[in-house]
Amino acid sequence: MLIAPFATNPPLMAEAVRSSYQALQWGKNLFAIAHKTLSARLLGTLFPTEERTQPLTPELQAWIKERYEALLNQDWQDADAGFYPASLLFDAPWQEFFQFYPTLWLDLPQMWQRARSRRFQEFAASIPLEAYPPYYRQNFHYQTDGYLSETSANLYDVQVEILFGGTADAMRRRVIAPIAQHLQCQPQLQPVRILDVACGTGRTLKQLRYGFPKAALFGIDLSPTYLRKANRLLAEQVGDLPQLIQGSAEALPYVDNYFSAITCVFLFHELPAPVRQQVINECARVLQPGGILVICDSIQALDSPEQRPMMENFANLFHEPYYRNYIEDDLNQRLEKAGLLLQQVQHHFMSKYWVALKPESVPLPRR
Repeated sequence: MLIAPFATNPPLMAEAVRSSYQALQWGKNLFAIAHKTLSARLLGTLFPTEERTQPLTPELQAWIKERYEALLNQDWQDADAGFYPASLLFDAPWQEFFQFYPTLWLDLPQMWQRARSRRFQEFAASIPLEAYPPYYRQNFHYQTDGYLSETSANLYDVQVEILFGGTADAMRRRVIAPIAQHLQCQPQLQPVRILDVACGTGRTLKQLRYGFPKAALFGIDLSPTYLRKANRLLAEQVGDLPQLIQGSAEALPYVDNYFSAITCVFLFHELPAPVRQQVINECARVLQPGGILVICDSIQALDSPEQRPMMENFANLFHEPYYRNYIEDDLNQRLEKAGLLLQQVQHHFMSKYWVALKPESVPLPRR
């Protein structure tokens, strides 16, 4: 059986573990709030500029808190249901976080200067930009060298954990249950092969290994430095090392009908609209008939208009050139255009999830 049947704890122990997990997560959240508050004040002092964010209403702040607590509850429930071990809830790269956290502070002035002057295509001369598509040659988040340096790879997970108040892995783990539930009733999809598109530093693949210890895992990403980071992370785990490859999501280097499941986490908001469709088409091509695709990305204004101020703040503070288009983009139609069948849409905290299947007979994607 490829879906890990992790045993649940006795009730008293389970409640103790749950309380400990919630305390840990709230500690991460408070740390993130303190960091954001301090950095914002320092920014205002060193680089005074016009206000670029909208204040969040009390109602929106209450909504954020409610969604945050719901995410923690769902994460615990999935562990308690056996989709992954409860120990995974406490997994965090503490040594790495505190090793690179000072580097984040040292890099912030460069990011602020770049943001203030709207410079978002600055790269070291040693980086071969011609090897990457134009949309990728960006200082996403105004970070130094975009996604194409060792420093960027080392800082990425630190930045994302702070951005999401310590919930990045909890949101990544939401892709596990839909895949596990689907594979349980689709024996023809064995041997199980799971591809993570835009795998980055390997955090999603690490979660998937806990959920599917016997599956063959694959990852693809454009950044060689992020792939090196992922390889080091994943080499620490027990089991077969995922097969990582450098490549483009809009031209996946795999044969047709190969993967049982595909995940794609936090990619689509960083793609131009036509490329989003190409990536979905490629996922449909390499997915086996009956296979499952799970996309995780930012919430969208088209179905959460009351949260628009928060999304606008994100677009204003970070260099995300395709984000405003993404939050209005109907991925339901894009999945249908690729010949996939949308099964459900979920929302967990700051993320939205699309769960789609490839039917036994798939028409060619509409051009």
